Amino acid sequence: MTWPVRVLGGLTAGYGVAVAVRPEVLARPCELVEPDGSLTPSTRILCRAIGLRDAASGTAMLTAPAGAALTWATTVRVAADTADAVGFGLTLPSARARRNAALVAGGWALLTAAAGLRSAASGRRR
Repeated sequence: MTWPVRVLGGLTAGYGVAVAVRPEVLARPCELVEPDGSLTPSTRILCRAIGLRDAASGTAMLTAPAGAALTWATTVRVAADTADAVGFGLTLPSARARRNAALVAGGWALLTAAAGLRSAASGRRR
């Protein structure tokens, strides 16, 4: 049963494209905006890079053949979300932003890991 992984991959890819097109989608909740609400060029670059990473890893989850390729794509996504949870959770400007980012990224990591484990388990039962 790979559909949960595929759905999460599609959602991740869509979010990644949204962030790549509009970096504010990530920057605002992370409180990475300037006092006037604008983004620095560096923040735009960073957010777009994260968005493109998410678009690529989500697309891999969506399109990888079932089996080892899908397992690796899912593992990479879990690792990226875990790294985001730790990195953002330790370094964002405010305690509120750190907590929220860690909870959201960590939640996605756990959800994706659970879907990946379920997919792998159903593949072994066949």
